[in-house]
Order: sequence, then structure tokens, then C-alpha cells
Amino acid sequence: MTAIFDAHFHIFDARFPAPGHDGFAPPAFTVAQYRAAVAVLGVTGGVLVAASTHGLDPEPLLAALKELGPGFVAVAAADPAMTDTRLRELAARGVRGLRFNLYRNMVDGSPESALDLADRAHAAAGLHAQFYADAALLRPLLPRLRGMAGRLVIDHLGMTEAGLPVVLELAAAGAKVKATGFGRVELDVAPALERIAAAAPSALIFGTDLPSTRARRPFEPADMALLRRIAGAAPFRENAAAFYGFAPAG
Repeated sequence: MTAIFDAHFHIFDARFPAPGHDGFAPPAFTVAQYRAAVAVLGVTGGVLVAASTHGLDPEPLLAALKELGPGFVAVAAADPAMTDTRLRELAARGVRGLRFNLYRNMVDGSPESALDLADRAHAAAGLHAQFYADAALLRPLLPRLRGMAGRLVIDHLGMTEAGLPVVLELAAAGAKVKATGFGRVELDVAPALERIAAAAPSALIFGTDLPSTRARRPFEPADMALLRRIAGAAPFRENAAAFYGFAPAG
């Protein structure tokens, strides 16, 4: 079985109450439940991502990351209050990036200030920037985003059909694009995957998006089959490996 790198999933552990978001608090989804869910997929590592319901406190994320063990890293919620010292501490504990959640209005200040924080986090601690947004709304930021594309990740294919041209431009400039959340996006997935793979063969990276909270439909193994048919094996480990600091095979 090929070793799969799951570049996008969440853990919700009731031992660490989450503040919720817009009145929504997700059901529990523990590390044990995650391991059981991906056991048949061949997952050997991945990226634990802060969800909107986690709020800005990274400690629940770090506790789950410790339980997951070697082969896993994390992306924490972007918090402008984080000092450079705190950013370096998070990096030392396995955080590899900050997630800027524009889609659910969890970014304080202007989009430009988010890029300022992204630049500071990279300079201080080598952290990349991950944007959860309707990519169409990122168009005014393209001049700066192109310059940071090598340390940029776009969530869930950029979410919308209107955002796909922006995603294609950023992918061609070197950004990674998460092939995740097929049951939550507002675009035709197969043609979008084809266009991204054609624009930048190394851009697409696979993630289960488990437990798929608030998606119209949850992740299905058929999503993997679709991605493999269009883009081959590279999105399942090779494209993410160097970016997150892991060997391409395992």
C-alpha cells in the first residue's frame, strides 16, 4: 500500500472545549477516531489544521499533534497577537504554518494586514501561510501573493468557480493547492483539478478534510480515486513532502 500524506484534517477533542463558531460546535472527533477512519487509506502522516471552531488558542491543536506523533505537523490559526517568540515556540512544537480564515471572517483587520502577519511569521519562524477563502476575493492581493507563492497554500481548491483563475495564477507561481473538501466547494471539481494540474503539476496536495464538519457531504474514498485519475500519485505524498519537511516516500 502506498504511504499517504493527509495534508488537511481536524481533531475535535472534548477534553479541550472549543469556543465554536457562529453557534456551531462540532461533534467529537478524537485522534483515535481519526486513526480508525484513515486506517484503510494507508495514511502515515499529515497536517493537522486549526478549524474555525477552535478559535485562536493553539494548545488543543498542539495536544492532538503530540498524540499523533512522528510524521504529523500542524497549521495553527493566525493570531495577530502572537509575538515572534511565540511563533518560534510554535514552530519548535511542530507548527509549520498559520491559517488565515477569511471564509468564516476570522481575520482581524484588513486582508493586507493578514499578509503582513504572514510575512512576519515567515521571517521569525519559517512558517508558511494557508488561506481559507473564496479565492476570488484574493484578486486584489495578487501582486503580494505572487511574491510569497512559494510559501503559500490555498485551501479547498479556492472554494468557488469565480476564484479558480486566481488559484491557477498562484499555482503557476509556486503555491500549493489543497485538493480537499470536494463536498463543500462551489465549483465543478474534476475540471478544476484538471486545470490546476495542467498549470502546475506539483501544486495539488491531497487531504481528507476529516471529519468534514459543515460540508454538504463528507470525504469519500472516491475523492481519492478522482484525484489520482486526473493528477496521478504525486498529490498523495510527493507534492507535499518537501513543503512540510518529509521524505517523498514512506
